[in-house]
This record gives sequence, C-alpha cells and structure tokens, in this order.
Amino acid sequence: MNSPQISSAIRQQVQQAREASLVLASLDNSAKNKILHELAKSLRENSAEILAENSRDMVEAEKMLESGELSESACKRVLLNEDKIEQMAKNCESVAALADPSGQVLQATRLDEGLELFRVSCPIGVILVIFESRPDVVIQISALALKSGNAVILKGGKEAQNSNRVLAGLIRKTLLASNSAPENSVSLVESRDEVAELVKMSAELDLIIPRGSNELVQYIQKNAQVPVLGHADGICHVFLDEAADEAKSLEVTLDSKLDYPAVCNASETLLVHQNFSDELLADILRKMQDAGVELRVCAETEKRLQNFPQLKLKKAVEEDWKTEYIDLILSVKSVKSAEAAVQHINQYGSKHTDTIVTENSELAEWFMNTVDAAGVFWNASTRFADGFRYGLGAEVGVSTGKIHARGPVGLEGLVIYKYKLYGNGHGVGRYSNAKRELLHENIVVE
Repeated sequence: MNSPQISSAIRQQVQQAREASLVLASLDNSAKNKILHELAKSLRENSAEILAENSRDMVEAEKMLESGELSESACKRVLLNEDKIEQMAKNCESVAALADPSGQVLQATRLDEGLELFRVSCPIGVILVIFESRPDVVIQISALALKSGNAVILKGGKEAQNSNRVLAGLIRKTLLASNSAPENSVSLVESRDEVAELVKMSAELDLIIPRGSNELVQYIQKNAQVPVLGHADGICHVFLDEAADEAKSLEVTLDSKLDYPAVCNASETLLVHQNFSDELLADILRKMQDAGVELRVCAETEKRLQNFPQLKLKKAVEEDWKTEYIDLILSVKSVKSAEAAVQHINQYGSKHTDTIVTENSELAEWFMNTVDAAGVFWNASTRFADGFRYGLGAEVGVSTGKIHARGPVGLEGLVIYKYKLYGNGHGVGRYSNAKRELLHENIVVE
C-alpha cells in the first residue's frame, strides 16, 4: 500500500508541534498557570479586535445561512460578544486554578527492596482538534491542552476563520512572550485539504478530537489512522415518570430544551409515562409551543392530548426518534413504563445524556444504572452535561465512547499514564525458577 502524500508544510507544522509537546511535558505547573493568566489578560485587552474580526465572520456566516451552507443554529454559534470574551478569559483562569493533571502518581508498588514501580499520569502528546462554528472553542481547548502539557493543532470552520485566527494569534503571542512554552504549542490549520492530510498521519499525531456535525465526526472516524475521541450526535432524553414532581417536571423539561436548543446537550425527545398527568403534560407542551418549539408526537400522545386543541401537534415518524434537531423541535412519546423508556433510550439515544424526573429514588438509581449513556441524571436538566459546569474548567469535547474518557472531557481526559520503574541494578534472572519472589507490596503515596 502506498503511503499517503503529505505536504512538507503540514509535516513541518506537525513536527514543530511534536517538539513543543516535549517541552510542555516537563513544564512546571506554575509556568503553565502564568501563561493561562496572561492569556486571560490578553483576551480582555484585545476584545475590540476580537469583536471586529468576529463581525467580519458574521457577515459571511449570514451569507452562508442564506445560501443553505450553514444552519441557523450554527450561524448563531459563530457570534461572539463581550460576555463570551469574558467567559473565555474566566475559562483560562478556571483551568489555571485546577490541579496539574500530569505527573500525578496513580499507583505505586514495591516489587522488591530497592525496586519500586510507579504509574504516573503524563500528557498524550500532539492532539488535532477539529471543530465547527464556535470560535470560543479555540480558547477552551488551548487552555486545557496547555495545562495538561499537550501540543494542539486546531482546525475550525471557514465560517469563523477570522475569529479563529485572531484568537489563535493571541495565544501564540502569549506563548512567545512567556519564554517558557514554545509558540508552536498551539497552531491553526484552515483548509479541508490540510485536515485530509493530517488524519492520515498515523505516526505523528496521538489523538484526534472532532467537534461538530454527525457528518464531520463520521468522516474523521472513518478516515483517521489514530485514535478518535468524540461523539457523533447529542440525542438526549428527558423521561417524566408517573411519580414526577410537578415543579421539577416543568423546570427540567423546559430548561433541557429551551435554555440553548442549538447544542448537543439540549434534549431532543421527551418520554412521558402513560400515568403522568395529561393536564401537566399539556401545560409543559403549551409552554414549549409558546417558545416556538415544533411538537412532533406519537399516536398515543396525540390521543391523550385531544382535549387540548390549542396545541399544534405534528405526527412523529420513525426518523424523529433518531434525529438530533439542535433546533426548536421536540419529539414526544408516551411509554407504558420506565422499562419501556429505558428501552427506547438505549435503542435510539446517542449515549450522550439522559435524565429521569421522579420522586421514586429506587427507580431513579435503576434508571441511572441501566441507561447506557455518558451522563445519566435524576431531576436535573440535560444542559448540566458540560465541562465548565462539572468543574473541569472547560472541555475539549464530549465523548460517548467507552475507552479512556467519557462524557465532557476536561484535563483528566487529556492525560494518559506511563510506568516508571526505579531499580538498583535489578535483573529478571534473580527471580527465575522461584529463586526469589516478587513482593508486590502497595506503597502508600502521600
């Protein structure tokens, strides 16, 4: 098989990132924190320039929206404002306040006198992150990568290229001024051709994290020759049990959908126990409708709501249960039991986040143990599935896989571990043929 053709420019960029990662791997935590605080300061001081570049992007994003190249929700995610810039700065400071995830002793074992084995966390290395629309992702990911000691190559969408450039530029200027971390710890690529080259670099990259549409993630998963961490869809569910509290049902259901419909942790399907109050269900759906939500309901739900003519209900089809709308659309299904709800979630869900509203604590624990998802909640909005809200400082993405990291991925998902063995001239031969037994004693690490 012929090896893929990689341009010299891309090879050089990746090589520079690899060299930077080796410096970052041994960088003192205080130096990393200083960089993050300086970056927060730079963001605040350069907010006018950031907003000017973002306004240029918004002009193009609106054109792409009109031509059908960009969805309305994606167009909205391009927009930056003073509040978002301040949030980016706070993200940097929040990440700086977290403990250094690298260099932590995870396990220690005494194999013999003078022979001690330590499992120690360490950076992954060089990470490629591909994302769409949201330019604030540049800061979130870079902050987490720097704190964890990883070099990162960023690829954003063309709809936000001016914003991405100015933000990446501020990061690189901050790194250059630090005299401690290489400027190439963070770099940017802009074309699809560059991505097509990068995903084939099996030896040079250590991890790829795609954030964006189902099509983007599936393309990366299909073509990448290195591990991929991410999720294709965010088909999140709210299940209203027959023992659900009225106030909690309203709060959790409405917040899960309406707080920010255009993101992966917004709910897409509402499952309702057949014994849940029809009047309360109608009230919830009326409030959804008033907020502009299109309601797509199963036949049973349509039947139980026939006495509420003010509700404009559209018949749901099979495709609705497996669709991530990221829009003001909600599919609604009535179920006979909690078991039926879980069966539906495990069949149609994307293993992202699902929540149950109930006062039955035993049922809630069963639901959280049985639903196969990265996040399972009780009486709480699906919108809590977020790295910042989890106290991770920020997140590089959400993983719905079951290897290494799952759910919102923060610092802990950006480190792996290595084994360090400290000996004193030990050889394996002295333990052969039962000459000497290994101790395998646990070492208590303070």
